[in-house]
Amino acid sequence: MPLGSQPIGRRERNKQDKLDRITAAASELFAVHGVDEVTTQQIADKADIGTGTLFLYAKTKGELLLLVQNTHYAEALERGQADAETVPDVLDALLAIIRPIVECNRIQIDNGRTYLREMVFGDPQEPRHGEALGIVAQTEQALATVLRRDERFGGRDATTLAHVVSAVMFLSMATSLNTAWSVEEIVQDIRGQVSILLPR
Repeated sequence: MPLGSQPIGRRERNKQDKLDRITAAASELFAVHGVDEVTTQQIADKADIGTGTLFLYAKTKGELLLLVQNTHYAEALERGQADAETVPDVLDALLAIIRPIVECNRIQIDNGRTYLREMVFGDPQEPRHGEALGIVAQTEQALATVLRRDERFGGRDATTLAHVVSAVMFLSMATSLNTAWSVEEIVQDIRGQVSILLPR
């Protein structure tokens, strides 16, 4: 039997089942109460596992949030990339990528801001943190691809500028001054800053 078609063993199925239950429990509790108001014990109870088992999958509440949010952010990036393909203007196409990410971040503002903090300051050896940084890298690649539509931005310049645009986006979402801002206000703030970087 080829390797790719071998059935998954019971142990792996059990591990995946526990991970799915943990993810669902954390996602629901974080969405309702916010990450700061939820305990790991509550997540373990809702997932019907012991706290010791929970810590085998995620050592901290921050890692649990990364586990939950990484999927949402990856889906938001995918939507943004699809939207950007149909937008001819470079600035508008950049914002087409950015908007779904901002929307994802603002669903539960405290969770969104904590997620960004975990991405920046979390343990880079932790796999969920690595996944989050991978999403950032994919976002910057998508932004660079759009920037390369403009012949003034070559390979390295597009990559550097994409890094700056990404930093603008994350800072605008994370700063305490913007906590009460709507998605549209955040997007317009990002537009104003990025438009200065793009010569017309």
